[in-house]
Amino acid sequence: MPVQLDGPRLAPVSGGAPKQLVIFLHGYGADGNDLIGLGREWAGLLPDAAFVSPHAPELLPGGYLGGRQWFALETRSEAEWEQGVRGAQPVLEAFISAEAARAKLPAGAIALVGFSQGTMMALQTGLRLTGTLAAIVGFSGHLAGAGRLAAEIKNKPPVLLIHGAQDAVIPVQALDYARVALAAAGVPVQWQIRPGLGHGIDPEGLKAAGLFLRAAFGLS
Repeated sequence: MPVQLDGPRLAPVSGGAPKQLVIFLHGYGADGNDLIGLGREWAGLLPDAAFVSPHAPELLPGGYLGGRQWFALETRSEAEWEQGVRGAQPVLEAFISAEAARAKLPAGAIALVGFSQGTMMALQTGLRLTGTLAAIVGFSGHLAGAGRLAAEIKNKPPVLLIHGAQDAVIPVQALDYARVALAAAGVPVQWQIRPGLGHGIDPEGLKAAGLFLRAAFGLS
């Protein structure tokens, strides 16, 4: 039976039917609960948006602390990342399609927001969907398989990349690598490097991402 994702959800604070949908993609070792709180932080900027944060499809090896992964990390090599995102892409595509139908929204009213491994998944999947998303936001991530992007890209939504200058897990150079590759493929990309920040999300980056999404949804 195919894997079916699910996770915590937040309804629009406006109380009405959702006019936008933000899908959070968590990092390695976390689960959907890790990012869903960002929806509460953005509720004032996106009052008509619904939020969902699916649990990645795989438990960590040994079920360590209940954490989950989009794909296994053993060598942490470019080849492993590329193989991993390609392998997990179909289940995420199916989830996005199901959530669009559930919310009765077109792709243009949906955004992906990823952190770390979730950013890898957002960039891999979001740029290869048949419909163009409103936006992709990637915190502390990496563009896996950049060499294949030009041949495989199907749409070019605006992308915002945010990375900590002191990230010891995925070095900040990954942002430069990604933005250059995205721009070369014709993807409109913005970026921010957060001084003093490690592998995480700070209030300034969170605010910048919320404003970016608001603009991408045509709200400002």
